[in-house]
Amino acid sequence: MTEYKGTKGGAVQNFEENPGNPYVGQVWYNETTGNLRVRQTTLTSAWASGGNLNTARSNLTGAGTQTAALAFAGQTTAPAVSALTEQYDGSSWTEVNDLNTARQNLAGTGTQTSALAFGGDIPPATNATELWNGTNWTAVNTLNTARESLAGSGTDNTSALAIGGRTAPGSSTAVTESWNGTNWTEVNDLNTARRLLAGAGTATDALAFGGFTPNTAATESWNGTSWFEVNDLNTARRSLSGAGTSTAALAFGGTSTARTAITESWNGSQWAETNDLNTARDGMGGAGTNSSALAFGGDTPPATVLTEEWNADFAYGVWVTGGNLNNARYYLAGSTSGTTTASLAFGGTATEPPTASTFNELYNGTAWAELNNMNTAKKQLAGAGTSTASLAFGGENPGSATLDINESWNGTNWTEVNDLNTARNALSGMGSNNTAALAFGGSPTTNATELWNGTNWTEVNNLNTARDKMGAAGTSTSGLGFGGQTSTATTSATEIWNGTNWTEVNDLPIATMQIAGSGSSNTAALAFGGENPGEALTAKTYLWDGTNWSNQNSLNTARNLLAGAGTQTAALAFGGSSGSGTYVLASTEQWHGDGTLSENID
Repeated sequence: MTEYKGTKGGAVQNFEENPGNPYVGQVWYNETTGNLRVRQTTLTSAWASGGNLNTARSNLTGAGTQTAALAFAGQTTAPAVSALTEQYDGSSWTEVNDLNTARQNLAGTGTQTSALAFGGDIPPATNATELWNGTNWTAVNTLNTARESLAGSGTDNTSALAIGGRTAPGSSTAVTESWNGTNWTEVNDLNTARRLLAGAGTATDALAFGGFTPNTAATESWNGTSWFEVNDLNTARRSLSGAGTSTAALAFGGTSTARTAITESWNGSQWAETNDLNTARDGMGGAGTNSSALAFGGDTPPATVLTEEWNADFAYGVWVTGGNLNNARYYLAGSTSGTTTASLAFGGTATEPPTASTFNELYNGTAWAELNNMNTAKKQLAGAGTSTASLAFGGENPGSATLDINESWNGTNWTEVNDLNTARNALSGMGSNNTAALAFGGSPTTNATELWNGTNWTEVNNLNTARDKMGAAGTSTSGLGFGGQTSTATTSATEIWNGTNWTEVNDLPIATMQIAGSGSSNTAALAFGGENPGEALTAKTYLWDGTNWSNQNSLNTARNLLAGAGTQTAALAFGGSSGSGTYVLASTEQWHGDGTLSENID
């Protein structure tokens, strides 16, 4: 609930009901409910997908800002090191002139037009220093101590700090050197010798954090003369990256017990955990500030081209509570092309061991209402279509027999129509109505795909990866299939359907089965809920932009075996299992993907 003093809207308007499409800042009085309401923007800090590097590489470094960055050097394929340099303009990377000395695990500081590259591993460790003038790299006076896996801080190519690193295999150093535009000078050492650390700030006001001594969370602040210990990172790690200043920094990625996506923000005295990278990795490059940063490349493994952009004030999607189903259930299906104000939920079970049901309910944006039931009780079925023109196909009957049965909904009744060619349960479906749908995957584990033309199912080109319990979004001509379970393991595999063929694309961040989805096409989709390896239920939500998945705000309730409907910006998640206690769920959640929602004013 929002406090009145916190609202920034216009004059209060009277409405009999809530307005259909309120604008951000609008304040109104709902005469029916007696509530004073406001449309608010939900802002958070988050990583979003950026343009990919041209060349995948790890152990690189960078300089600049989120919209004007430089990425240089690194390792392309072990043991090959690179001199490649690329420039970022806020949306894409362009190759420019290379470094004179190919290397990895170096440090970099400065801007896109005035940068410094120093140290690194050729191998062996080098003291080479190069100056970038916006066009070319020039070799200049070298470090006093050759080393790799060091950190750097500085604002341009005339003033920098070289911090820690490794001088020989297995070693760590505390050596610190200051660059004045011409020469390096040794200054006071770090308190803790370490390598694979990160740095932020300037030559006179810097921060050094993380690294390997072994893995450490140690953070030190430089005042221009000496290092002094300050509060540690929350997660000890090495091979991380950083951005920002000594009083406002960002630490992201690295390796703790494994490669991590953890991001922490520094406020000048404490580190606080914030939203993670979308892709866990170490050895990446970083640039920017704690409010507007860039993470690029790194090792996932293998080396990656991925770029992510950090925004401190991002209009982030949010899940809010909706009306409960009248019949709590899991293993259910829904009208995939339904909306947040007009969607069907049908089939499923509320018992253990699971039986099956004919339940059919309609959501109006606030509440679910029971409608005419299906003809055949089904669980682990798939659905497609809208609230007035939908299909229900496949699944299991109360006796756990696998079904090929297909039913069509006309807005009033279900009618049995021509069956699937392949009987299966735990399959997936998508489609825009009851005359155009796609059925794919399922158990017994299969990659079979069938296309519905309003009369018959026709076998078409198969999925590349046979699996069941996967998520789906889109239509019969432009869709997405993701996650699921193969014959041996939970998978993160994602494939797009173009109306003719399936193509493998970038995976989900985490292998997930029994997941749900929503979306309008193979370029815009949402994935949510499910079960990760080890039977861990998840509330994670991911947004697909046509190329990559990115983390979003999680569901309020972790659940698997749920159903979804809608688009990537306005979706429903309903039913499923919480895995414990009264585990069968009736709850519904609504996704506001534009980062806005309406709240009552106190």
